[in-house]
Amino acid sequence: MIKKIEQIIIGKRCPKCSSRKLFKLADGRYKCADCNFKYSPKRIENDLKILHYFSLEIPANKAAKDLGYSYPMIRNKYMQYRNEILEILNQDFEKLSGEIECDESYFGGKKKGPRGRGSRGKVKVFGMLERQGKIFTTVVDNVSAETLMNEVKKHAERGSVFYTDTFRSYKSLRLFGNHITVDHGREYGSKRRHINGLEGFWSFAKERFLKYHGVSKNHFYLYLKEMEFRYNYRKENLYEKLAEIHFGPKFS
Repeated sequence: MIKKIEQIIIGKRCPKCSSRKLFKLADGRYKCADCNFKYSPKRIENDLKILHYFSLEIPANKAAKDLGYSYPMIRNKYMQYRNEILEILNQDFEKLSGEIECDESYFGGKKKGPRGRGSRGKVKVFGMLERQGKIFTTVVDNVSAETLMNEVKKHAERGSVFYTDTFRSYKSLRLFGNHITVDHGREYGSKRRHINGLEGFWSFAKERFLKYHGVSKNHFYLYLKEMEFRYNYRKENLYEKLAEIHFGPKFS
């Protein structure tokens, strides 16, 4: 996809019909001789540059400074990419199965007072990690057994093997599959009895959230799903993957 976009930018391929017969207009745009489509290569080139910075997790304010664009323009582009990521995650989602780790975590700025499940003012997040597979995360209003079990039923296959800590809200999992617990008061896990993969994701996400110096609750879900996407595709070329998501519908 990156090579295809680069060909479009230099006028070697029409983004609409893929024709190679293009000519440059006086205003800098290209026009296709076959379908008469006109486009601005500069606009596409700028979009590709911004997408590259986003793929590298470079904050919007630094990207704006490096590229010489306004911060609001970069911020809006970044939010557009996050919305596209959310859409593709929803489209491609398949229920998790096999061995699944379940856990909740709490996101928010550093505050005085209780932490963890007793914290107030934090954003509550529930996650499930399919071992050797992908992760699913969502924001929840509370961590009651009813809330967490509803998420499990919607996003995991019945009969799977579920690994959790000893939090009481997970007790109902035994009615949905094989439930194995790890008591963190005694151990962090042994052999296959652990939730280390999911706890690793929480660390992965929180470390990256620090770069943003605070995320509003209104936009938190989009940032969370971005972290989910980055984690699930961490072994792939994210720049290429993001280009497919962003430009694919237009230039396929």
